[in-house]
Amino acid sequence: MTERAADLDGRDEPARDAGDHAELLSELDSHDLSLAFDPARTSGTDAFEFDPEADPDRVFPQSVASGGPTPEGVILWTRIDPAAFDPAEPLAVQIAADGAFETVVYEGVVEDGEAVAAHDHTVKVDLDGHLDPDTEYHYRFVYDGVASRTGRCRTLPAPDDSPDSVRFAVLACQDYLNGYYGAYHHVAAEDVDFLVHVGDFVYESDAGEFKGLGSYDYPGREKALPSGEEHVQGLEDYRYLYRTYRSDRFLRAALESHTLIAGWDDHEMVNDVYWDYRTDAPAGDHPRGDDPAFMTRLIADAMHAWWEYMPARVDYDPGGESVQERFRLWRDFEFGDLVTLAMTDERLFRDPPREAIPTPDNVGPQYEPIGRTMLGDAQREWLIDTITGSETTWTVWADEVLTVPLRLGSGPLSVYPVQNGWDGYTRERQKITEAVAAADVENYVTLTGDMHCYVAAYQQTSYPGRVSGGEGVAEGERIGVEFMTPAITSINVAEALHLTRGWRRRLTEPILSWLVPAMNPHIEFFDSHHWGYSVVEFTPGDCTYVGYAVDKTVDSPDAEREALVAYRVPEGEYELENVTAEYRS
Repeated sequence: MTERAADLDGRDEPARDAGDHAELLSELDSHDLSLAFDPARTSGTDAFEFDPEADPDRVFPQSVASGGPTPEGVILWTRIDPAAFDPAEPLAVQIAADGAFETVVYEGVVEDGEAVAAHDHTVKVDLDGHLDPDTEYHYRFVYDGVASRTGRCRTLPAPDDSPDSVRFAVLACQDYLNGYYGAYHHVAAEDVDFLVHVGDFVYESDAGEFKGLGSYDYPGREKALPSGEEHVQGLEDYRYLYRTYRSDRFLRAALESHTLIAGWDDHEMVNDVYWDYRTDAPAGDHPRGDDPAFMTRLIADAMHAWWEYMPARVDYDPGGESVQERFRLWRDFEFGDLVTLAMTDERLFRDPPREAIPTPDNVGPQYEPIGRTMLGDAQREWLIDTITGSETTWTVWADEVLTVPLRLGSGPLSVYPVQNGWDGYTRERQKITEAVAAADVENYVTLTGDMHCYVAAYQQTSYPGRVSGGEGVAEGERIGVEFMTPAITSINVAEALHLTRGWRRRLTEPILSWLVPAMNPHIEFFDSHHWGYSVVEFTPGDCTYVGYAVDKTVDSPDAEREALVAYRVPEGEYELENVTAEYRS
C-alpha cells in the first residue's frame, strides 16, 4: 500500500506505522482462505454413481455455479448440506459436452473432507487447463449417490479468436428483504455468454433499513442473523446471508445457466465501507463502525465469506504487506479481439466520503482535498494502463458506482447527491479521464451499478457548470459512453419517496426522467421507477444496451418483464442511438 503524504484535509502528516495493518493481516491468515481444489483424476469408481430420482436439493441446497472463466477453464462451485455431509465420502465432479453427459470430457474427485467442512461445506473446483476455448459445457457434482442439478458453463475465447459477439447480463443490488427475484428467472433464460455482477450481491442487515416510504412487505423474505443482531457481527452472519440469498430458486437457476464474473460493492461488507487512513483500518455505516479493531475483524470475515461463496478467480498473495497487496479483486478479462473487460475494487482503497450534500462553496473539485482516492495508486495506474493499452475493438470498465457526474440544480446552486460515486472523488476521476482522452481510446464503455437506476450517458473530458474545474466550463469532447444497470430489488429514488404507485408514479416518472437529463446534458436517459437487469452486447459493428424492467412484487416465473430502454452505439462513434422500439415490438 502506497503511503499517502497528505491527510484528508490536504495537510502533511508523518507516515503511519506499517504495523497498524497487522491485525487485519492476522485475521486473514487465521481464516485459512478457501482455495479451489484440483480434483484427483479418477474415473470408473462408485463416486460417480447416483440415483436419478434422488432430490438434489437435499444434498446441494444452494445448487451449483460457475465463474472465473479463462480460455481453458472455469471454477465450479457447490455446497453440501451439513446434514448430509460425511467427511469420508468423496465428492465427484463431471463435465460433459452435452446435457445428457454422453460425452464426458473431465472427471475428478475431491477427497479432502476436512477442508470442505472448514469452509461452511462449500467447494470450488478449478478446471483451468482442462477445457477448450469459447465452448459451452454441462457439469454436475455427485455426492453419496445424489447428483446436483446440472449447470452450464462457458470458457473465454482464445486471445487470437475473433468472436462475432459477446453478450453480458449485467446485474446489481439485490436486497433480499425488498423484493422477489423474478428478474433472475428471466436472466436464466437469456441468451447471454456471461453474467457480470457489479456488486451488492447480499445486504449486511436484516433490519429492513434499506426500504423506502413506498416499499412493500414481502412474505417469505424474512431473515434472522445467527448473532441475533440487526447488523452483521462476524463470519457466521455473513455465511448465513449467502446461504439465504443463494437458496432462492430463481437466483439458483440463473447461476446454474450462466458463468459469473463477480465484483463487489459495499453491502457485501458494510454500508458505505471505506478505508480510514488515519487508523489504517476499514470503517463504515455500522453500529461499531468507528471501532478499528472490530471493523478489521468484520471486514476480514466479509472477505472470507465472499471468497467461499463466489466462484471468482481472484489473486491472493499471503506474502503481501497489506490487505490491498494480498487480496486483488481488480482484474481483467479478454474476449478474443472483441472486448477487454476491466473490473475494479472501489472499497478496500477509498477515502471516507465527502459531505452528502455539499454547500456551494465546496462542491467543485477545486475544493476537494488533495490526495483523495477511490482506487489507490497501484490500482489506478493498472486501470489506466489496461484501458489505454487495450487492443480489442471494445474496452469496457465494469465500475461499481456511477462514473459520470450527476448534478441537481444549476451553476453555483448545484449539489451532487451521489457522493459515494465518483462525484466524491473528482480529482482521481479526472486523472483517468485525461489519460483515456490523451490515448484516444476508441469504443470505451463503462458499465455501472449501485445507484439503482437506468442510465445511458456520455463520458466527456469536461462537463458544463462546476463539475470538473470551476465556473463556466465548456462542454467537453466525448470519450466514451456509460450504461447503468438497475437494481434487482433494492430501493430506488422513487420507492424511497413513495412515488412508485398510482397517480404519484404517473405524475413523477416522466418528470424525473426529463429533469435529470435536463440538468445533466451528458445524460441521455434516466429512470428510477423500475427494477430489473440489463443486457449489453458487443459486436465488431456496435454495442447495444437493453434495460429490462421486471416486477419485483411477484414471486413467480410469470413476473412481468418489459424492455424499458435500448441504445445502440456504432463502432468508431460516440453516439447513443435510441432503439427501444426494436425491442418492444
